Amino acid sequence: MTEPVLEADDIVQFLGQGAGRVQALKGVSLSLKGGELALLMGPSGSGKTTLLSILGCLMTPASGTVRIAGKSIEGADPEALAKLRRDNIGFIFQSYHLFPTLTAEENIRLALDVRGDTSRRAVEAARNVLARVGLGHKRKSRPLELSGGEQQRVAVGRAIVGDAKAILADEPTGALDAENGQAIMSLLAEIAKDPTRAVLVVTHDPRTVPFADRIIHIEDGRIVGEESPSQARKASHS
Repeated sequence: MTEPVLEADDIVQFLGQGAGRVQALKGVSLSLKGGELALLMGPSGSGKTTLLSILGCLMTPASGTVRIAGKSIEGADPEALAKLRRDNIGFIFQSYHLFPTLTAEENIRLALDVRGDTSRRAVEAARNVLARVGLGHKRKSRPLELSGGEQQRVAVGRAIVGDAKAILADEPTGALDAENGQAIMSLLAEIAKDPTRAVLVVTHDPRTVPFADRIIHIEDGRIVGEESPSQARKASHS
């Protein structure tokens, strides 16, 4: 896929009001291509989550342009942004964000329900995705009956069931032990092999580095560099 899946061009964003107003992003540009898993790393307060919110159409920037599959979101009203988000973006959060009263299968189907797809095909798609994330045998289990790693697998399933072009993950391994964290990153790396889909992971976790194709560093609202996993490993051992 030659065309980037997700692009940000010179994004500026402010947070807060009055004397507490701060510039969270200071002209950030990045491009995500299909078939890659990129990490966005930086200290707390560097602008990672703000940038993720803008890329995911949850927040509109003060200035700058976001394009999804070549289409700019500039001028889109809240309803149009919501549709863009539903059709193109899959979110994965540190705290899973599952509905406790719904089963694993129902939590995944929710991503299709919000698009108005309640067909038999939607049920089959949810079951296929559950099998893909290794939870076909837990489709009737509710979140409290699942381990943290299993809950995050359901969240990954919900993010990919609608064939989203971009998967945005905010600290997906943050609440997991090493074994489950590795399993989730393996799953995301596998998903990122699809040439029509890009995966961006915001993380502090150095254990995620071996799974990445690119590592993007952000500090104080600016992209300050980019490296490959092998460069990151050399730097950590030097």
